[in-house]
Amino acid sequence: MDRRDPRVPQGGESRSGLSGRVPLAVVVVDAQGLVSHWSTGARRLFGRAKEEALGRPAVDLLPVSGTLPDDVGGSSGAAYDPDEDLGPDLDASLNGQTSYPTAGRARLCDPEVDVLWWAYPLVGPGPERLLMLAADAAQLHTPPEEADDQDEFERIAPGFALHTEFPGAEELAKRLPEILPSMSVAESRRIVSQVLELGYPVLEISQHDRVPVTPDWGVPKRAERRAGRRRAADGSAATGSAAAGKAAAPQPGAVENDLEYAAVREHLEFLNEVSGRIGSSLDLARTIQEVSAAVVPRFTDVAGTYLREQVLAGEGFPDGPPDVTTMWYRVAIEHNDEPGRWDDVVPVGESMPFPEHTPFFQCMTSGQPVLVPRITEPMGDAIASQFEKRDIRPLITGRSMLVVPLKARNVVLGFMILLRHAQRAVFNDMDRVTGAELAARAGLVLDNARMYTYQENVADTLQDSMLPQITPRMPGCDVATRYLPGTRLGRVGGDWFDTIKLPGSRLALVVGDVMGHGLNSAAMMGQLRTAVQTMAAMDMPPVQLLRNLDDLAQRLGEHYLATCLYAVYDPVESELLIANAGHIPPVLVRAADGRSELLDIPTGAPIGIGGVPFETVKVSVAPGDRLVLCTDGLVEVRGQDIGQGLAALCESAAHPAASMDDACDTIIRALNRPGGRKDDVALLMARLNGIPREDVATWQLALDPREVARARRLTRDTLVRWGFEEAAETAELLVGEVVTNAVRHAHTRHIELRLVRADALLCEVADDDHSVPVLIGAGPQDEYGRGLRIVSRLAREWGASRTAQGKTVWFEQSLPPRGRGR
Repeated sequence: MDRRDPRVPQGGESRSGLSGRVPLAVVVVDAQGLVSHWSTGARRLFGRAKEEALGRPAVDLLPVSGTLPDDVGGSSGAAYDPDEDLGPDLDASLNGQTSYPTAGRARLCDPEVDVLWWAYPLVGPGPERLLMLAADAAQLHTPPEEADDQDEFERIAPGFALHTEFPGAEELAKRLPEILPSMSVAESRRIVSQVLELGYPVLEISQHDRVPVTPDWGVPKRAERRAGRRRAADGSAATGSAAAGKAAAPQPGAVENDLEYAAVREHLEFLNEVSGRIGSSLDLARTIQEVSAAVVPRFTDVAGTYLREQVLAGEGFPDGPPDVTTMWYRVAIEHNDEPGRWDDVVPVGESMPFPEHTPFFQCMTSGQPVLVPRITEPMGDAIASQFEKRDIRPLITGRSMLVVPLKARNVVLGFMILLRHAQRAVFNDMDRVTGAELAARAGLVLDNARMYTYQENVADTLQDSMLPQITPRMPGCDVATRYLPGTRLGRVGGDWFDTIKLPGSRLALVVGDVMGHGLNSAAMMGQLRTAVQTMAAMDMPPVQLLRNLDDLAQRLGEHYLATCLYAVYDPVESELLIANAGHIPPVLVRAADGRSELLDIPTGAPIGIGGVPFETVKVSVAPGDRLVLCTDGLVEVRGQDIGQGLAALCESAAHPAASMDDACDTIIRALNRPGGRKDDVALLMARLNGIPREDVATWQLALDPREVARARRLTRDTLVRWGFEEAAETAELLVGEVVTNAVRHAHTRHIELRLVRADALLCEVADDDHSVPVLIGAGPQDEYGRGLRIVSRLAREWGASRTAQGKTVWFEQSLPPRGRGR
């Protein structure tokens, strides 16, 4: 280093108020003894990169060769002889064993280097517990040819002194925060105040002179080489600066060029670091948070992010340029001010338009950054006028502001408002370019997240529209369902469930799983589900239904594969007819003893294979039994045998629960292992309550118009016997219209009339005519067309379905509360 006085480091004079410009390494250690801050100087001095040092124990990074004795305190001002092992214990300070500032000289063994160091114990709310400054002791040696007394001038030791002992102490105190360039203002201010209170770092020379230390960052090595080449070209030779610790004086303008080069390099390093920190996820909310947090505190002190409504909602690309009516949503505020200072004044989630003649409107309409070197009081008043209920002038007046647009494909998605404290350097043209580049990269990341969110919303909406809204309670059966989307990327899958009313008070229970994920699988699921509903309404036997479904899948394409389990429950006969196409077997929980079992059903081949026969299995059930159907995403975990999942399904299904919903939740909690499930899941549970024989009345009617009166009389008598006399008149009318229609269109067979008592009255009329009746308009002179119109007006629900023998017309009629308890 250059010296004006051979006893004083570069830039310093004894008692003159000038400071020693010393290249410093800065290390901060937390309460666990782990490194939380590692400066560029530390990398150069100790030879370890920042990524390698952060989070590691400080004692491992700074191994001391030979423990130095404690008989000399670092603040005593004792000189140090390099030939003697004198000085305080660095290892003790790193391990938090000292509660006072210490300083000394130590030789590190890896890499082998002789250092001067200062250690400050820190207190306060932050995690920092020790600040250590270090300098290469070799650079502070005075060359022998310049020393009058070699022994005297080698005696240089670190120490402490109150900064008020030096003229110009306030100026020195302002420069001290430079040693923590990448920390927040609040953290740096707190640490610096403790350093000043404990004692300013000094160099004690020959026990007489004390020189305060401030950092000397120097210039990058490349800049040094460039300056050296310029000096060589001008005929000025560098005379052993590395060996002697001194360098030739630079030519005019060289320092400015080197500083400019260093600033450009710093901005490029910042952009490179920010690019690596943002875009780690396609989640829009997380991306917004990453973009906001990336710039504070290194580039700015406050960062507010605003987005257009369409972007925030994950909708399509915003239409047209923004104007004074465009609503902007404040989605993030990142700052290093006192906690809560911005939260109440500009809360996240607020929306507002921005008027013309403001920097924000200029930025979002031009798509270019807007730089305000310093917000004046008039400008602060104009900006604050947008916030009628809150005064934000104290937060913005006097600060430097940069507004940068977040763009993608030349469309402004949002913008960021960046503010610097009044004590910090104002934004300049280089910051403006850096902010524009930052915004361009952030805009692309945000647009990717927006597009992914949009596609995911479309897929979710498509799948939700295809999943049925199942009525929890149906005649003779209670149903509960659950659907869980997959956790993998592109989580939309092809799992579905369904319940379909069938003639004869029966119910079809369906669970299917299209192989694959994404929109194609969801679309195929919708096609197969529609086909199942159509064929079920035709009362196809389970085997025939799966056969037709298999043929359909093959016509859709060779890559369309799916599994499907189709079960038909007859609550009157208390039996299940089940056919399986490559699906996992269902679980039946017996009400009598709570025992659960996997039903032994031939698996069959998946839908779409073709040429494989299916089989139907009949299973007798009892009232109260529960049938559990699910897709393999619930029981299958990568790396485990599926048998373990099926066993867990049986065990959890048998667990008693207060309701069907609670039973479903129990199964989901038991099998939905964190991190283990990636596929989507469909779960359908049905409690097979059955319908008692005494709640069913069936009659055979002849093809005779006189049978209509008999049908009405039988209906009235039955409802009176069941205790629903108030509903008898409407039921008579509806039964008469439906039976009349059947008598008119039936051919050779008899007509069957069936009444079922459940939560509502279910009436079914079956005949051998395959033509399904439809509503038609009837004029004043028309003889026909009014019967079904009466049924549609008075019945709660009605319908017709084809059967193998003909058709069945049915309707449901609400029943009054009384009479339900038999």
